[in-house]
Amino acid sequence: MLSRLSDRLARLEEIVAAALAAAVTLLILLNVAFRAAGSPLYWVSELAIYAMIWMTFLIAAAVLKRRRGIAVTLLAEALPSFGQRLLTAFVDLAVLLFAVLLLWLCWRWFQPLTLARLSFDVGAFQGETFNFIYAENTQTLGIKKFWVWLVVPWFAASLTFHGLVNLGEALRGLRDPSRAPRPPGATP
Repeated sequence: MLSRLSDRLARLEEIVAAALAAAVTLLILLNVAFRAAGSPLYWVSELAIYAMIWMTFLIAAAVLKRRRGIAVTLLAEALPSFGQRLLTAFVDLAVLLFAVLLLWLCWRWFQPLTLARLSFDVGAFQGETFNFIYAENTQTLGIKKFWVWLVVPWFAASLTFHGLVNLGEALRGLRDPSRAPRPPGATP
């Protein structure tokens, strides 16, 4: 069940990332047209940058879920079957540890409990923590930057979930070779 949920989440991330890629293309074309007409829209460039950032984080989570990241496969190809399964488990563990560390860092960065304890008073939050994450605006869009930065905790939480599911599959594959996932970087 968790594996299907992880697959669906990865598929959703891929769909949103594809939509954002299309949006980036359209925004850049719009900006080119307005620049050629002599009146550039500066906010379009900033929006395209933020869309690209979100696209990158979302697709990265899906790619790591599917174990399709760029890999040097020399070691994996040289190992026997059990060694390949062990390497897959090790890579999945490393991804999970990275995701958990990033999730913890995001928790420290956003400090949601402190913000809630201070009744979501941003001024009081800044005074107590010297953290200005909720106060800074984007350059031309005028929205709070933390809305843009929310993709980082999303990525961390999503990758943690994908990493747990992948590690579980890899550990099952160590016991039962017929259930083993592909080794990192192996071609289908």
